[in-house]
Amino acid sequence: MLSGCNKEKAAADPVQPPQVSVVTLRSQSVTLSNDLPGRTSAYRLAEVRPQVDGIVLKRLFQEGADIQAGEQLYQIDPSTYEVTLASAQASLEQYRSLASRYRQLIDEQAVSKQEYDTARAQQMQAEAQVKSAQINLRYTKMFAPISGRVGRSTVTEGALVSNGQATPLATIQQLDPIYVDVTQSYGEMLKLRRALENGQLQQSADKAAKVNLTLEDGSEYPLQGSLEFSEVSVDETTGSVTLRAVFPNPDHVLLPGIFVHARLQAGIAEQAILAPQIGVTRDLKGTPTAMVVTADNKVEQRQLKVGRTVGPNVLVESGLSAGDKIIVEGLQFIKPGATVVAQEARSDEATGASVAANTSAKSE
Repeated sequence: MLSGCNKEKAAADPVQPPQVSVVTLRSQSVTLSNDLPGRTSAYRLAEVRPQVDGIVLKRLFQEGADIQAGEQLYQIDPSTYEVTLASAQASLEQYRSLASRYRQLIDEQAVSKQEYDTARAQQMQAEAQVKSAQINLRYTKMFAPISGRVGRSTVTEGALVSNGQATPLATIQQLDPIYVDVTQSYGEMLKLRRALENGQLQQSADKAAKVNLTLEDGSEYPLQGSLEFSEVSVDETTGSVTLRAVFPNPDHVLLPGIFVHARLQAGIAEQAILAPQIGVTRDLKGTPTAMVVTADNKVEQRQLKVGRTVGPNVLVESGLSAGDKIIVEGLQFIKPGATVVAQEARSDEATGASVAANTSAKSE
């Protein structure tokens, strides 16, 4: 008797449809960006090399200090160049007097025109030798060609240096501003250009490509940079193009050679559809799919065409539209055509599905 009562009670209670959590999609304006690896390099770099031979008498800077253009760095022994200059000046005085005397005698026909021309040429040659000696003497004082931070010195007092030597005495690097060189595949650049030409993406109002940096420790660099130029050739080995951005660096936080992640603003996608990644799966063929709840509470499977990920979401190019309710929780209990009870998901259930419009994007 008890068994019969239980069967009658079970038959009286209908099976309840499964409950699922959904996110109602909406169109929004999204600023897309590309995360690209890069390295920093000095804005300007000067290698200090001697232009005359001699012994270094003094080093006049502190290694690692900030110096100004025109500041003296080294003093090379000037004694031999002072003697050379004095000898050249004496020769000049001699030939100048001779040319002056011949100039007076040529009117009296005491000397020939040829003798006067020879004396005049010797005077001009002596003047050139004086200028050369003055230049070499000036080169014994080595000055900073640019402003920046000077590195370590490769020589000390008493070292013999020579004109045109391969090893620089010191290197000066200008660190403010500073360059950041990043690489992007040519295919991605071509895809971005076509999206801009087709109107799928819009440029920002000032049409300036802004760049943000993430440092090696994961922290964000507080100052924003701008894209300067891109290479006109493609690397044959990697198929990538080098992009160069310039960043202000007043506190010298960025040093040449460090590894960074640059976030380059690619464009603005108007009326974009962002779907939570948790609600997008792939079938056996790898095609992205999503389960949506129709107006009559039926489950419908959609095949999607997706682009890049945007935070916890994915940018949907086709397959979904604004107003669709995508299922983000309870997928294991349903199948296409099933009747469900849909309720709007909380933000934590959707894994932060509603993101800001300027969330960064990564290429899928």
